[in-house]
Amino acid sequence: MLTRIKHILIKEFIELWRDKWGRFRLIVPPMLQMLLFGYAATFEVYHVSTIVLDLDHTQESRELISRFTSSNRLNIVDVARSRRDVTDAIDTSNAAVALVIDAGFASLLRKGQQAPLQVILDGTNSNSALIALGYVNTIAGRYAQDYGADLARRVGGLQGMRQIQVTLEQRPWYNEDLNGRWFFVPGVIGTLTLVIVVNLTAFAIVREREVGTLEQIMVTPIRPAEFILGKTIPFFVVGLGEVALIAGAGILWFGVPFVGNPFILLLGTALYLLSTLALGLLISTVCSTQQQAFATNFFVLNPFFILSGFSFPIASMPQVLQWFTYLNPLRYFLIIIRGTFLKGVGLDVLWPQLVALAVLATVLLTISILRFRKALD
Repeated sequence: MLTRIKHILIKEFIELWRDKWGRFRLIVPPMLQMLLFGYAATFEVYHVSTIVLDLDHTQESRELISRFTSSNRLNIVDVARSRRDVTDAIDTSNAAVALVIDAGFASLLRKGQQAPLQVILDGTNSNSALIALGYVNTIAGRYAQDYGADLARRVGGLQGMRQIQVTLEQRPWYNEDLNGRWFFVPGVIGTLTLVIVVNLTAFAIVREREVGTLEQIMVTPIRPAEFILGKTIPFFVVGLGEVALIAGAGILWFGVPFVGNPFILLLGTALYLLSTLALGLLISTVCSTQQQAFATNFFVLNPFFILSGFSFPIASMPQVLQWFTYLNPLRYFLIIIRGTFLKGVGLDVLWPQLVALAVLATVLLTISILRFRKALD
């Protein structure tokens, strides 16, 4: 048995080595995608195009505008002269945010009263609009606090402190600078591994069937289980190499820290790879051509990505979709890889995800092997 599996393994590694284009696909595209996702995938919003309409023309209004100008979150692209200019800028998408300071703004501040600042948002992209509004609230809140403290010093501490103010002190854990890349890069590792391993497994076996070599192999003394082991073990090794390659790029290039136990990450990665290998094997049993495998991969991998929590919070999904996420191995692996990379948590925290991956891997492998044997018959 071991001898037959050994020959299959040697055959698979020789094929991988001879396929120069295949080696290129295993190294260059994942690295490029890591760089692309690492720089492009983020919830942070910078340089939001902003137009300002100052109807007060006072020192206070100019000071407030300077606060927005000095921030890298907002980019003042124009200064409007009328409300019509604001409407045109929003309608033509030249500006996503408009700040309107009405006349009398400074007069109300000097009296210690609330002075309104109108914020007009282009709600076409609701996510960016809400984030930009949060930035405006933060900047305006700091200005109001500073102005109130300054007014209190000038008038004896009474007029400027009429309202009780609560100052929030942030204390982020695990990611003190709130760097969005530290969240996305570990997720990219899991996502790219899913795509690469499933494609390798599905296409390799379908290609054997398509060119007719699968039938030739099965007339030899090798058993179906031995063939499956010999066919999938090389891809398991390749998957480990891909994880190491992509994770190394994330750590070295983007500076993502790894503070956890590497053995726990290795255990989670192994269970995750077994699940993805089983998924690729299952796809190979229902497809007879590489074109069918490509279409099936697209149909399967996209929902796995969306329902993983990589970029869309699972808690925000409808309840029915949240139930489906429990069948997604990427969901559990993202918790493991982010927990080990950023938090340094151990088995006492991650054991539910490890158990879930082990169950999924066992079930998927069993179904895939049974389905593969049926397809051979």
